[in-house]
Amino acid sequence: MIVVAAWLLTGAVEGAAGQPHPTGTITGRLFDAESQEPLIGANVWLHPTEQGTATDLEGRFRFEHVPVGSYTLRITYLGYAPLIRPDVIVRSDRITIVEAALTPTVLEGDEVVVAAGYFPEDRAVSVTGFDAEEIRRAPGAAGDVSRILSGLPSISPVNDTRNALAVRGGSPMENGFYVDGIPIPNINHFPTQGSSGGAIGLLNVDLIRNVDFAAGGFSAAHGDRLSAVLDIALREGNREETDVQLDLSLGGLGFVGEGGLGDRGAWLVSARRSYLDLVVNVFLRDAADAVPTYSDAQAKLVFDLTDQHRITALGILGLDRSGIDRARAIEQHENAYGDADFTAGTTGLVWRALWPGDGYSTTTLSHNLQAYRIHFFETATGASYFDNRSTEHTLRLRNENTVRFSPAHRLAFGAEIEGNMARYDQTFAASTDPLGQPTPALRLDGRLTTARLGGFVSHTWRPTPLLTLTPGLRLDHHTYTRRTVLAPRLAAALHLTARTTLKAATGLYHQQLPLTLLAQQDASRDLPLLTARHLVAGMEHRLAEHTRVTVEVYDKHYRRFPLDPAQPSLFLVDELFYQVQPISLLLGHGPLVATGQARTRGVEAMLQKKLADRVYGMVSGAYFRSRYRGADGLWRNRVFDSRVLFTIEGGYKPGHRHEVSMKWSYAGGAPFTPFDEAASQAAGRGIFDAARINTARLPAYHALNLRYDRRFHFRRATLITYLSVWNVYDRRNIAGYYWDEVANRRRAVEQFGLLPILGVEFEF
Repeated sequence: MIVVAAWLLTGAVEGAAGQPHPTGTITGRLFDAESQEPLIGANVWLHPTEQGTATDLEGRFRFEHVPVGSYTLRITYLGYAPLIRPDVIVRSDRITIVEAALTPTVLEGDEVVVAAGYFPEDRAVSVTGFDAEEIRRAPGAAGDVSRILSGLPSISPVNDTRNALAVRGGSPMENGFYVDGIPIPNINHFPTQGSSGGAIGLLNVDLIRNVDFAAGGFSAAHGDRLSAVLDIALREGNREETDVQLDLSLGGLGFVGEGGLGDRGAWLVSARRSYLDLVVNVFLRDAADAVPTYSDAQAKLVFDLTDQHRITALGILGLDRSGIDRARAIEQHENAYGDADFTAGTTGLVWRALWPGDGYSTTTLSHNLQAYRIHFFETATGASYFDNRSTEHTLRLRNENTVRFSPAHRLAFGAEIEGNMARYDQTFAASTDPLGQPTPALRLDGRLTTARLGGFVSHTWRPTPLLTLTPGLRLDHHTYTRRTVLAPRLAAALHLTARTTLKAATGLYHQQLPLTLLAQQDASRDLPLLTARHLVAGMEHRLAEHTRVTVEVYDKHYRRFPLDPAQPSLFLVDELFYQVQPISLLLGHGPLVATGQARTRGVEAMLQKKLADRVYGMVSGAYFRSRYRGADGLWRNRVFDSRVLFTIEGGYKPGHRHEVSMKWSYAGGAPFTPFDEAASQAAGRGIFDAARINTARLPAYHALNLRYDRRFHFRRATLITYLSVWNVYDRRNIAGYYWDEVANRRRAVEQFGLLPILGVEFEF
């Protein structure tokens, strides 16, 4: 009723005769992407108006009294690749802040003319970027960064009730996350210990400026990850005024506040809490304890010590709680009941220093905390199943430097030191493994301390105006496993024409096993680091300044993966996804051997159109094979081997008040292992058919998501309402199968059915 009343009221105010049209302000800063120095005298044009301006001595520009709506900035500066920034939203009596980095170019003469484009010139192969408005309005995402990425051709769907990213056939444990340059183990609520992914995103998308996602072939600056890197940049708070935003959506009840710190800095804070338990408590008081609850908070403070030195303080906190009693577990066909509490926190300082010449450095000091308090019991017997009282701390000091010696030579180098301190108090009950073999009880009680020292150097060289080469080398030493590894990497880009570029990358990547798995056996100290070799090649062609098509082929070869000799046909790192458990966890194992291999090969294509007029969208598709070799020497399908992926998404924006968008996704059926029905019924628990490991396939996945946005503009405030509908035609998508130990039969795990989501944002 409140939403409907606000809808009608604000519509009446906005459309009333004689009311002045609401306006806002656009301000921003332009800087050199390689040196971070401000760009003075750059030309900035505001379209579709005829307004133009130039940046001042600090690289700043400003447009005032701009009618509310959506605009495009066209930016040009001599010696730099032109840039077009769409989706600049002007809101009632608010200041919209735009920060943009321009890339120096050495393309001269008549050989190639660099045209202004919506896509940055300097992005490497397999890197896709999204701006703030693209993130906010994505259909079927519910403000979750990970779900926004799910439309890319490099990502296989795992389960739309979770948001784990399986990139190019790899496990979600292989992905790395950075927020403002600070590494974060997981960016999700209800996280998976030892991996990434969760139920819903931890970060408030209204704080995000942009994201860059590298699906492979990433630079030597990033270590200890095998598959992908997600780099998230949070925006700076408004330095000129205090603004407030209130939210109500699937993500919970939310608040965003921001303001200035004199003329030297700004603050930005966000806080959210889920509200479903509050609703249930009113109508079904006895069921309120069974509803998961979560809350989160983020804060960013930026302060300019001088014109050359800036300090940023960052804080992120997530609190989660879930539980289910035995009676409800029986009713809902759950094999386990109990309680789970999770705490995740990150604090960090970022010091950015501009050098007197063409260079700068970024130094971060951060602390990560992950705490797990979990106790589950078997529903069928009431016996304790898994007890986990774990705390993991990570302290990191990281430094990156960039210096440009000339237009043709740029050097990046850096170092980091990371310390991990874990306290494990875990009990795994005696049980049977997926193949029906008895497993003894396992008790972990102790501390584990590790350290990693790393360094990198990479040189960007433009031997000709058309060719860019970036060789790099990374060195890492892990104290726990006493392993030192070198990782050479190479990237190249060749501009064939002003519209067509060939890109390629190759390199070695290493990663240590999750600590929760290493801690199970002392012999794990002798295991080598996981290794992957990437080969990626692609072409980017711009059909128009706002539309591009990319085609990429890749080969990813894994070596030295751990295998359990007692389960020679299974791939241990996929355990979190081939077993359906009450919670995702790495089970207890005996001594491991590092003879596992895996390989993924594929081809991807994507057509992407930015919002240049009223229409935007993306069409993507992929075909790939992902396989592994077990301890028995046989090659089998990995659980992420969906083979065929296809997504079409986009939207129509007829004006500044209305917007409609959609997303339709298709994925081939993922492999799974059927149960041995007779053996499972006799044992009273699920036992795999050992002769059919990952030979069966789930039904193909497909779903349609729709979204409608409506903006209402007061003179000094803006109300945004949206209705999003997931799985519009109520497709029964199956995430997998599990053995119901109470009913002693197989059951399917279904993904989201038809799900309407209403959201409200009020800005003032």
